[in-house]
Amino acid sequence: MSYLEPNEFVTKMVDQGEAKVFMSAKDTLIRAYMAGAILGLAAVFAITVATKTGSPLVGALLFPVGFIMLYLMKFDLLTGVFTLVPLALLDRRPGVTLGGVLRNWGLVFIGNFAGSITTAFLISFILTYGYNTDGGEIATKVAHIGEARTLGYSAYGTEGWFTIFIRGMLCNWMVSMGVVGAMISTSATGKMLAMWMPIMLFFFMGFEHSIVNMFLFPFSMIMGGDFTFMDYIIWNELPTVLGNLVGGLVLVGLPLYYTHVRTSAERKRKAERAGAANTVEITR
Repeated sequence: MSYLEPNEFVTKMVDQGEAKVFMSAKDTLIRAYMAGAILGLAAVFAITVATKTGSPLVGALLFPVGFIMLYLMKFDLLTGVFTLVPLALLDRRPGVTLGGVLRNWGLVFIGNFAGSITTAFLISFILTYGYNTDGGEIATKVAHIGEARTLGYSAYGTEGWFTIFIRGMLCNWMVSMGVVGAMISTSATGKMLAMWMPIMLFFFMGFEHSIVNMFLFPFSMIMGGDFTFMDYIIWNELPTVLGNLVGGLVLVGLPLYYTHVRTSAERKRKAERAGAANTVEITR
């Protein structure tokens, strides 16, 4: 069968988290760089489609192609490692430490940001013919998005900050469901379908994804968005990253781990004890 039971794919989640902790800095940075670059391209693709068709739903339907491409190539997003890597620490895998987890998160963050910035400059260059024109309709749209999702939140103060945080939580709840969903199938088609649905949902609902934002806000600033880099960090990236961490780990990673891996282990011990008791009875 091409479908795996939860106790099987959750074990794969822990295995993948462990592997990422021990991955070399070079490989981690390269994979994260490519993931950020591809997701940035997918974001501008979806925005372009939504702008030209006048339908945000069409853009949301097509955005998951970027996520699917980077996942199938085993590139890493910060949102994914937030969910998977801590499980290896909780499972007490040999050699996995808190320092190793934080190292992985830091390297993936740097790689994602570098890849996203690269795509932002490449797309802004071709839209403006080397910064000689205004970038047209797409540039105007992106500039407005950047302003609305920084200054628009800051206008509400603390409540605005927590609004972004919660949107970040909801985002990585869905994104991590896509990451995990891809593990339930051993076929490429099954993986694609499992990823498509939650990724489409988060994009259409306007939830906040830290790596999409690493592309979107620098791109918006280049395209004339009237906000500062610190506005972006304080009123978007920081609460989004924290929300992504909580959403992926608390709403996806931990519930699956504690109801399948730990539960399975307890059941196994009970079964072993029951088997030992039966052996003793038969011997008697």
